[in-house]
Amino acid sequence: MEEKQLYTVTVFTENQVGLLNQISIIFTRRSLNIESLSVSASSIPGVHKFVITCVSDRRSMEKVIMQIQKRIDVLRAFLYTDDEIVYQEVALYKVPTYRLLDEKNLEVILRQHNARILEINREYTVIEKTGHGEETEALFEELKRYDIRQFVRSGRVAVTKSPVEYLTLWLEEQDRRQSQMV
Repeated sequence: MEEKQLYTVTVFTENQVGLLNQISIIFTRRSLNIESLSVSASSIPGVHKFVITCVSDRRSMEKVIMQIQKRIDVLRAFLYTDDEIVYQEVALYKVPTYRLLDEKNLEVILRQHNARILEINREYTVIEKTGHGEETEALFEELKRYDIRQFVRSGRVAVTKSPVEYLTLWLEEQDRRQSQMV
């Protein structure tokens, strides 16, 4: 049996209603849990990028990629391991301001974790930490004793370590094929 690990799937699509549901059903049918999901515009006008993380084996994930690419609004999907991409997450933590003022150690913790304060008022302070999941989780664990009121972590955002965008190469190849047919 193949070893399970965390994979990152990037999916380039047209921006169509219902596509997120269609993609998530592919994971559900294979009993795969999506660990994180982030969707945004890509560097190519009119094209959106889904970044999905999932723990599974490579063979299962390759099948997921093939299923995703069968969707009519999907341009291309790619599968990556952590060593093939550069990635980050953003986490926000809300703590009572009086704890920040009264606990001198809290400032040291924020500095050690390279966190920054986004907003401060009489009631609460919002702290931001950008990093990998383990880093944002480590700060969460340390801030627990300071009465965290709210915590949220984004999905992964990622770019490849490749010097080129694979979708761009694929689109150029499609253009060449189309011009040869004319």
